[in-house]
Amino acid sequence: MLALTLSGPVAGEAHADAICAIDDHDREVCLDQPAERIAALSPGATELVYAAGAGEKVVAVVAFSDYPPEARDVPSVGSHTRMDLETLVTRTPDLVIGWVTGNPPEQLETIEALGVPVFYIEPRDFEGVSSAIERLALLAGTREEGDQVAAEFRQGMAALAERYADAEPVPVFYQVWDEPLMTVNDEHLIGKVLTLCGGINVFGELSRLVPRIGDEAVLEADPEAILAGGMGEENRDWLTHWQQYPELTAVRRDNLYFVPPSLIQRPTPRLLEGSRLFCERLDDAREQR
Repeated sequence: MLALTLSGPVAGEAHADAICAIDDHDREVCLDQPAERIAALSPGATELVYAAGAGEKVVAVVAFSDYPPEARDVPSVGSHTRMDLETLVTRTPDLVIGWVTGNPPEQLETIEALGVPVFYIEPRDFEGVSSAIERLALLAGTREEGDQVAAEFRQGMAALAERYADAEPVPVFYQVWDEPLMTVNDEHLIGKVLTLCGGINVFGELSRLVPRIGDEAVLEADPEAILAGGMGEENRDWLTHWQQYPELTAVRRDNLYFVPPSLIQRPTPRLLEGSRLFCERLDDAREQR
């Protein structure tokens, strides 16, 4: 099955009137015409394609591609870490959206060897979210809708940044995982949200993007607020763990806040909603002083 060759230009083979965009690997990817059959190989990529107005063109996704709800009805071709390439081939995509750090490079290289253009994305900052939507909309021929969504996200984040530019600082610990205990540094997109809201990430200066830490490090940092995503959209168990440490300022002031992980851990337009929740939680913490 993998011997089947799917037609489609790859970077470097563009015609004069081709539709071209630069992906997040800094490669120019060109199509002879707007994509009509798109495979999105991460939940974030799926969400961004739908945001770009091209949801009806998505013919393949991977596990946990659950937003928007209609994405759940699209055939899955495995997980983002291991795709079933034979199943993907049967979906005959004319454009594959890969995730820079989430998909196995060898599998994406195989897809390109079959003649299917692969467009890599992975927004690392707020502007990157808007840019990804605009570029996907260009390749899908849905620029009017995609550009509007991108502009609304850009304007919403700018409004938050202006509103909280002079906010009183709040030392914050954001828990991205429980076992092992993990957080984010200031270079991570979530770290940038904390900064935007007037938070001071108590682990912001660590070198790793997603550092592993221990309870002792949190106790020593003594954050004024703890924010966590938890396992699932309504699970606060990770916050319950910290109540065994009443000496923590965040516990003493009851500044333990849950934020649904899908709103903050995917670099998509819903990050605006998650950022607003972050900012509101830090406002709550300021009121507890």
